[in-house]
Amino acid sequence: MEQPKQAVMEQQQKRDVLELTIRIGEVLLKNGGEIFRVQETMQRIAQAYGEEHFHVYVIANGIFASIQEESREIHFEHGNSVLSNSQIRSIPLSSVHLGRVAAVNNLSREIAAHKYTIEQAREKIEEIDRIPFASNRMQILASGIGSACFCYLLGGSFIDSVASFVSGILVWCFVLFLSSHKSNKIMVNILSSALVTLTGILFFHFIFGENMDKIIIGSIIPLLPGVPLTNSIRDFLNGDYLSGTIRMIDAVLVACCIALGVGFTLKMFQMVTGIAI
Repeated sequence: MEQPKQAVMEQQQKRDVLELTIRIGEVLLKNGGEIFRVQETMQRIAQAYGEEHFHVYVIANGIFASIQEESREIHFEHGNSVLSNSQIRSIPLSSVHLGRVAAVNNLSREIAAHKYTIEQAREKIEEIDRIPFASNRMQILASGIGSACFCYLLGGSFIDSVASFVSGILVWCFVLFLSSHKSNKIMVNILSSALVTLTGILFFHFIFGENMDKIIIGSIIPLLPGVPLTNSIRDFLNGDYLSGTIRMIDAVLVACCIALGVGFTLKMFQMVTGIAI
């Protein structure tokens, strides 16, 4: 009787380790972690808890993980029970939160140093997953300042930077509004880039501004998929071609949506007003 009880405890240990590693990998991946970082972190955590036969395969939107067992079958008095030692987790592409990525990296190092039990690590990763994004006011202010700075760096005048600052604030207010209503990413990027273009046109022709293109380009910068594009290139360099392709397609799709919104708005303004762009 003692042997089956011990086997059950061992199987429960394996399942707890598997669940913990996948949860940590999920938090890391959905917040912008690179593929090689997710795989290496999960492997180190499993090894820290004594699971040497841990296997994981990560792509940009999913995790496949398993722990090899010596015997998958456990005998009980009233029959047999087979326990699964593998999991698949679907993780959709989402917003980037590098603060959570840094916190998970610190947690993995502490786990490797045997500072946490499985239960303590589980509580810690849930705390990390609840780290909030920057407040809406901070995001709006950062969008305005970033737009103004990029406008100036790209050759715009001080007046253009002021216009781009206002445009950046307006566009991020609009993005937050659409995001709060669970709008599709494609529509968010098309409509937001259209608003940026319209704002730049109105500033240049009717309020103030010296270079319409610099105002629009500066205001579009907050919409660009910088982290997904960078991660896709890093995935290619690390040999993760499937994940690199997925993230590259996502980044290119966002860029195409932005181009569509800008081009459509410029064309419609020219057709309606007859003013040359």
